[in-house]
Amino acid sequence: MKKILLPLALLTIGFVNAQNIFTENFSGTTADIDGAGWNRTNVSNPVGASTWIVPTAANTAFVGGGYSGGDTSFILVNYNSTTGAGIISNWLISPTIQIQNGDVITFWSRKGGDNTTTIYPDNLQFRISTAGDNSIIPSIDENDLGDFTTLATEINPNQDTTSYPFDWTQYSYTVTGLTGITDCKLAFRYYVTDGGPSGNNSDIIGVDDLSIDRPLSTDAFFKNNFTIFPNPVKDIVNISNTSNLAIESAKITDVNGRTVKEVRNFETLNQINISELNTGIYFLKVTTSQGTGTTQLVKN
Repeated sequence: MKKILLPLALLTIGFVNAQNIFTENFSGTTADIDGAGWNRTNVSNPVGASTWIVPTAANTAFVGGGYSGGDTSFILVNYNSTTGAGIISNWLISPTIQIQNGDVITFWSRKGGDNTTTIYPDNLQFRISTAGDNSIIPSIDENDLGDFTTLATEINPNQDTTSYPFDWTQYSYTVTGLTGITDCKLAFRYYVTDGGPSGNNSDIIGVDDLSIDRPLSTDAFFKNNFTIFPNPVKDIVNISNTSNLAIESAKITDVNGRTVKEVRNFETLNQINISELNTGIYFLKVTTSQGTGTTQLVKN
């Protein structure tokens, strides 16, 4: 069995109401990734020549390049992680990131090539260590997980020929099991048994656009982007758009959830006249392309 690999020189889900905690688009160089605190470690058995790299030129296995960038805006790893037929365990580990329960971690991945030739199954594990800077990095052998014992997501665990997509596909994991904001490291583990240039499995995969987003309540979204005054208000409520978001609609509801006033079809909004409303407590809901915010409004 022979697998074809281009020379190494040629390999050179948005969230509404969320705060972005971390983003990595792999748009620089491999050296840039190392400099940003990423760790690339290969503990395959036997160890091959390949590690995770940002390509330096267009790769015909990834026509169009990365998910959201150009030809070299993603990171990849391939079957030369081991030699002959072996067990691949090739790690890409993030710098320390603070995460908490409810955070949504997403990334995009795909196999290189297409389904018109022989398919060699690939597998990717996404793992988490809660030890932060003190995380034990896998180093002993292909079975060593270090402190990365939480398996958050796995693509094609059964190593079949159909479960790893040939198109960029988004995967997500919602963080659970933490006691609060926790220093963590995230890891992509390219893990394939019977892999390598003469094995029955493993080929080449890419990863792009890792993002961690923290969902916000609608009141938090409003406070982060808008203020209203005066409140209580008699006639005119003024809206200060502190983030210059394009407002799609503004809706006022009463305490029973009934809509009593709605304004649509505008790009910006500074004032709403509520003089016709009865005295009482209402809720102002502002919808933007970036999310929806709600705040309490008192009419006197």
